[in-house]
Amino acid sequence: MSFEDSVLICDEVDPVLTKILTDNGLKISYEPEITPEQILEKISSFNIIIVRSRTTITKEMIDKADNCKIIARVGVGLDNVDQEAAKIKNIRVINAVEGAMNAVAELVLGLMLSLARQTARGDRAIRDGKWLKKELKGTELRGKYLGIIGLGNIGKRLGRLARALNMNIIGYDVMPIDEEFAKEVGLMKADLNTLLQSCDYVSIHVPLLDSTHHLLDAQKMATMKNTAKIINTSRGGVVDEDALYEAIKNGTLGGAALDVFEEEPATGNKLAELDNVILTPHIGAQTKEAQSLAANVIGEKIIQILRGVI
Repeated sequence: MSFEDSVLICDEVDPVLTKILTDNGLKISYEPEITPEQILEKISSFNIIIVRSRTTITKEMIDKADNCKIIARVGVGLDNVDQEAAKIKNIRVINAVEGAMNAVAELVLGLMLSLARQTARGDRAIRDGKWLKKELKGTELRGKYLGIIGLGNIGKRLGRLARALNMNIIGYDVMPIDEEFAKEVGLMKADLNTLLQSCDYVSIHVPLLDSTHHLLDAQKMATMKNTAKIINTSRGGVVDEDALYEAIKNGTLGGAALDVFEEEPATGNKLAELDNVILTPHIGAQTKEAQSLAANVIGEKIIQILRGVI
């Protein structure tokens, strides 16, 4: 079975995606450097629009997408697609939550280890000609309390990895938490305030919504241990960066690792001034395996939608 739909791919994707689509007869326009102005000019000619994180599909674009059936995000978050505008035009919006699950969880684990042992600071010091062995007395993750905010695919994968290191897991979610998973990792359920007050590390895995914007603000951070550390690989707006800076600078919070920021690129971010902060450039899903899997998932979902299967 083949289709004659036309596809605009607006960002760089793994070649497996174009192979799946072309093998099924779809016509591909691969433009990974396309500008918003060019999208506005061309979008009416396409039935399927594919993006990653670079491109934002706005209401203005969607209003012109008269022939569009599907907008696909090769990744997890959908905050770069105006979903309300798409719904009004009866356009399906899909993503690939399965693709980044392991990659993001492993990054969180790596960031926690780096915060615990201050490896990033040690690396910087050696490059600057300093030998900080006496200063860099770290801690172990074993026995520490990890709070996971958001127990979806990524949160659950992180829980399993952390449990293998004999960490204690406390979980909070606005949705019901999978009972089987909770039993598997010995997860303790708690409200958000109790989680924040109890944990040595807090990892955030929620979408950016009005209800989650600055979910961790100055008031919430003030309830945490002064040795606690925040890891955010979800969306930048979930953490109030100004409040985080003040809390760490003043010693009321132990540190942080951020892969996402309120403004990206985050060059010049003042959090970079602090030794006990690790900053990475939104690389949570940036592994060969994750990109290939996400592309495969999106390709298969598109074909299944066109076949009427889902």
